[in-house]
Amino acid sequence: MTFSMTSLEKKAVDTIRTLSMEAVQQANSGHPGTPMALAPLGYLLFNEVLKYDTDDPAWIGRDRFVLSAGHASMLIYSLLHLSGVKQLDPQHKPTTEPAVSLEDIKNFRQLGSRCAGHPEYGHVSGVEVTTGPLGAGVAASVGMAIAAKWFAGRYNSSTHKLFDSNVFAICGDGDMMEGISAEAASLAGHLKLPNLCWFYDDNNITIEGNTNLAFTENVGKRFEAYGWNVLRVEDVNDLPALRHAVEIFRKTEDKPTLVIVKSQIGFGSPKFAGSHEAHGAPLGEDEVKATKQVYGFDSEKKFVVEPEVYQLFANGIGRRGTALRTEWNKQFNEYRQQFKEQAEELTNIVAGQLPNDWNTEMKPFPADPKGMASRVSSGKVLNQLASKLPWILGGSADLAPSNKSELTFLGAGEFSMETPAGRNFHFGIREHAMGAITNGLTLSGLRAYCATFFVFADYLRPAIRLSALMKIPAMYLFTHDSIGVGEDGPTHQPIEHLASLRAIPNVAVFRPADANEVSESYKAAVLLKETPSVLVFTRQNLPTIDRTKFGSAEGVAKGAYILAKELKNSNPQIILLATGSEVGLCLEAWEKLNAENINTRVVSMPCFELFERQPVEYRHEVLPPTVKARVGVELGIEQGWRNYLGDHGAFLGMTNFGASAPANVLMKHFGFTVENLCRLAKQTLAQ
Repeated sequence: MTFSMTSLEKKAVDTIRTLSMEAVQQANSGHPGTPMALAPLGYLLFNEVLKYDTDDPAWIGRDRFVLSAGHASMLIYSLLHLSGVKQLDPQHKPTTEPAVSLEDIKNFRQLGSRCAGHPEYGHVSGVEVTTGPLGAGVAASVGMAIAAKWFAGRYNSSTHKLFDSNVFAICGDGDMMEGISAEAASLAGHLKLPNLCWFYDDNNITIEGNTNLAFTENVGKRFEAYGWNVLRVEDVNDLPALRHAVEIFRKTEDKPTLVIVKSQIGFGSPKFAGSHEAHGAPLGEDEVKATKQVYGFDSEKKFVVEPEVYQLFANGIGRRGTALRTEWNKQFNEYRQQFKEQAEELTNIVAGQLPNDWNTEMKPFPADPKGMASRVSSGKVLNQLASKLPWILGGSADLAPSNKSELTFLGAGEFSMETPAGRNFHFGIREHAMGAITNGLTLSGLRAYCATFFVFADYLRPAIRLSALMKIPAMYLFTHDSIGVGEDGPTHQPIEHLASLRAIPNVAVFRPADANEVSESYKAAVLLKETPSVLVFTRQNLPTIDRTKFGSAEGVAKGAYILAKELKNSNPQIILLATGSEVGLCLEAWEKLNAENINTRVVSMPCFELFERQPVEYRHEVLPPTVKARVGVELGIEQGWRNYLGDHGAFLGMTNFGASAPANVLMKHFGFTVENLCRLAKQTLAQ
């Protein structure tokens, strides 16, 4: 191993190592080996490389650092502490409070500590993304790199270079084995993102042992095939070699960079260095003491940081970040005088606010018995919205013509390195990475969306879950929402997917019934600040409901609303509840049942989650507790509906997978007819 660092640099690096292994030991839980190994790389990136203001970790002009190997969380916690990064308040404004105190480190993995087992965005400032599942971090970093180029393309001028930031990520063998990383790396290479640099910790160790057990490919050759610039550093302790790699990255203008770094897991541990036993368990009190002696530290003292180490970081990232941010503020104030409209956009992005006229192009759709597929109305509404909200952007997994997710208005453009301000993205058939990249774009302040067929939501579920966990308003658009897909058959017909996504906490799932509900769903989704949205659309036509006869689509904002009132001035005898295409079926049944003097109400429920956020008085107004006879109708499984149907209600839905046949044949085959619904309603009422 090479020790090409000064004595003070070595003390700083070994302090990172010591804090990491001591925190894991005190918690009796965690992963000490990788932070111990990668401490030199972490030190270099933070103290010498990152364009980053520790007093304002939300500064929009900053570089991003992503620890994709999130199990090595003590590496970033140690770095945030030593760098003096400040915590942001709930409004993302800087405070004087440290993001990670020494007490937080001492309480690593304990309730109330900011140092959770894996880094969590929003929990501690300085963590750019929640990177629990391996591969999710590097995939999100591609979205961050795209966002940085988009900001530069839209807002930089010939006289003001506000945006020139880079994105650095640390990943390990686990990241490299996950398929999502391959998808993301392939797209990054295709886009030729020159501001993206991954450091691959090539230590040949996983939990089970040496990587030769399951992973023997030539990673460098793979990334060269993706179109990346591949560099190698033979020893992570060689700071000059790391500096040289960073310089080559900075000079590379036509591709992303992968730096393959050799390290020794558990570096310095007499017993466990280089062993998988240093990966996922504490070293033991005696081994921690022995390792501190190897570093030249007092083996009896715990959680010690010498004043000169704090000062080293203050003179490095602290002083550099303050100067960079001061210069950026000066430049932005000049920019504001010359480019008022663009400066206002940036101010709104930072504040998470919408422009005043954001919804002025969103017009009501006239009643139309023929109507249109909600995927078609979605495309129209998305373009109306995006034309007035310049930082909405996104794309599809090679399905834009079918998803109707392309922005077609003048000036929308295609994103590339030649046209970085373009707002249409082509993710290719890479659904898993697409979701993570959308998270990266959203974390950068943009209102990003992605689109595919609803049955492929399974590929995006991990990304959607992370969106919800991070409380970010990413938008997921899904079309071909049911057995209405028809001849493509059960492999392409979503059955359990609505219930599956509704089961994720803090996700707003919208399934609109007509074009006006589509418009109102988009409005509600865009207004969400801490909740991702899933918008689900049909392939088949839906009648555009006559709103002079039935309830206003503005009720979507409350999640559920009375669409068709009972005709008699009393509580209804029965309530029909539905989402999406089945709402039209309920309206037809409403006509028939009322004609038979059965006092019937129809409730449209486009978003369960928003309905649950309403006051109990409103929920009881829509669904009176005294009305026990209820029928829920949805082209999906029953799970999640019983809360609204109660013990006496019935459900018309799917109990198995679909079949291959024309959609109208399938609807009749599975009982989605007016006659069957009326029969079920009468049966429920009789019981």
